[in-house]
Amino acid sequence: MNTNQLKKFITAGLIAGLTCFTTYIFKFPLPIGYIHPGDSFVILSGIMLGPLYGALSAGIGSLLADLLAAYPQYALATFFIKGLAAILCSLIYRKLKRKLYSVILAGVFSGIIVTLGYFTVEYFMYGLAGALSGIPLNSVQNLFGIILSAMLYSLLYRIPQVKDMIGYY
Repeated sequence: MNTNQLKKFITAGLIAGLTCFTTYIFKFPLPIGYIHPGDSFVILSGIMLGPLYGALSAGIGSLLADLLAAYPQYALATFFIKGLAAILCSLIYRKLKRKLYSVILAGVFSGIIVTLGYFTVEYFMYGLAGALSGIPLNSVQNLFGIILSAMLYSLLYRIPQVKDMIGYY
């Protein structure tokens, strides 16, 4: 394992921890549920770490948050949904020339994947009405994640070591 791979591995573990922590600890209640900042780290994991490390970091961190929050019925689905979202973020970000607008567009498309993913899971768990009822909350959650990830990206990109890592993938 070379130095860059080791940095990515360690960063992936840190982002997985941040994803879990910010999902589980920082909950903002709404009349229809709650939102959390964890999805911003799902988006950033794909952008900073590339598709493989980003997917593992996003998936593991989100899965652990579900387990800690006593939502084990969602944990496995969350692993795949958030991992796929991070992969999509990575690919879109790189295709669009690594600018702030590409973070926002990557977040939008990953949000669509997350909403469709949970819709599918909840359809099988709760039926059509239950699955449809989750769409508004998932949409608000996605918007919150996109805004926060764009703000964090603007700050993180100014750090030379982070900028190098983003360019390394």
